[in-house]
Amino acid sequence: MTIILFFKIIILVITRKAILWEQEAKSVSTFLDKLGIKANDISVYILAFIHRSIVNERPDYAPEHNERLEFLWDAVLELIITEKLFLEFPEKTEWELTDIRSALVRWKNLAKIAINLELNNLLFLWKWEEKTWWRNNDYILANTVEALLWAIYLDQGYKIAQKFVIDYIYSTLDDILSNNLTKDFKTLFQESAQAEYEKTPSYKVLLEQWPDHNKVFEVWVFIWDDMIATWKWSSKKKAQEDAAKNAYNIIFNK
Repeated sequence: MTIILFFKIIILVITRKAILWEQEAKSVSTFLDKLGIKANDISVYILAFIHRSIVNERPDYAPEHNERLEFLWDAVLELIITEKLFLEFPEKTEWELTDIRSALVRWKNLAKIAINLELNNLLFLWKWEEKTWWRNNDYILANTVEALLWAIYLDQGYKIAQKFVIDYIYSTLDDILSNNLTKDFKTLFQESAQAEYEKTPSYKVLLEQWPDHNKVFEVWVFIWDDMIATWKWSSKKKAQEDAAKNAYNIIFNK
C-alpha cells in the first residue's frame, strides 16, 4: 500500500464518520423538536442512542455508549414518579404505590413508550445488530428511554426531565390500572405458588452464549423440583420474567 493510498483511506474514513454523525445529529434534532426541546448540547442526546455494539466493534466511531447514561436514570425517574403517585393517591398504601411505580418503570412499559416515540429509528447499531431484530428488542428500547431521560436531565435540568416523564411515562398509568398490570409475572407467580402450593419457585441459568454485547440467557423456572417453563433472552432478569409468565400461564391459566 502506497503512502498516498493510505492517506486516501484515512480521509475516506474520516469523511464517512463526519457524514454519519451529521446525519445522526439532524435526526436527533428533529426528534427533539417534536418534544419541544432545544438542545444545549446535542452530543449528549446522540450518546443516548448509541448501542454498545458500536463501541465494541468500532471504538474509533464512538468511544462511549448509552449505558453510561443509564447509570443514574432510576434516581431521576423514580423520584418524579414517586412524587406524582404520593400526591395523586393519598389513600393508597406504601405497598400499593410501590407496585404501581414498578409497573410504570418496568422494561416492557418503557419499550412500548420507545416504540410510540419511534426511538427505534434513532438507534445507532453495528451492522450485525442492524440486520437482526435488535432495533426492535424490548430490552434495548427500554434502555434507550432510560438513557434519553438522563440526557434530558443532564442537558435541560430537572423540570424538563419531569415534564418528559409525566407526558410520556406517567401518562401510561390509566392503561396499567385498567388492565391490572401493577404486578410483574415473577412476583405474581411466586405469590400464587406460595398461596396455592406453599412452594417458592426457583430459577436457574441453563445456558449463556454469544459475545458480551449480544448475550443470550436461557433460564428455567422450577417448582416441586420440576422444570415448569423456560425462556431465552438477552438479559437474565428479563429471561426470568418471561419464564415466570410462561409458568404462571401453564399452572394457573389452564
